[in-house]
Amino acid sequence: MTLLTRWEPLREFSTMQDRMNRMNRLFRESYNPEGPEDALTTTSFAPPVDIYEDEHTITLKMEVPGIDEKATDVRIKSNMLTVHGERQIEKEEKEENFRRVERRYGSFTRSFTLPSSVDAGQVSADYDQGVLKIKLAKKAEAKPKQIKVNVGGEKMLEAKAPGKAA
Repeated sequence: MTLLTRWEPLREFSTMQDRMNRMNRLFRESYNPEGPEDALTTTSFAPPVDIYEDEHTITLKMEVPGIDEKATDVRIKSNMLTVHGERQIEKEEKEENFRRVERRYGSFTRSFTLPSSVDAGQVSADYDQGVLKIKLAKKAEAKPKQIKVNVGGEKMLEAKAPGKAA
């Protein structure tokens, strides 16, 4: 007697995904030169960055807690802002037997292409409570201007910069 089973394509996808996850884990563990435990403490990472802009500056705030400000390098070259740093693991006798390591250690490099409106000579970087704050001043010609428009000699209207609400 022949037994018929119902084919469920979603179950097939789930099975295939499980197999791929196992293969990925196998490759990561077998090709990692340090071993699975050391990988947690020596991998590179990318600290999160917030970027915001106003009419005078572009500001970057990068979270780099536990990284000494002397171990942080900020450079501008060819309209590219590059921030490099390194968080080193603290070796102490009493912390020798880690049970779990979730903080990332190692070096990082973040690069950002700067718009042509940035004045590379007017850059400042401050480090406070684990946050690196980089301020990039805009060139004078890049700042918006307001031009007053006379209409019929009676009223004065102000032309707003592009992107500003009236």
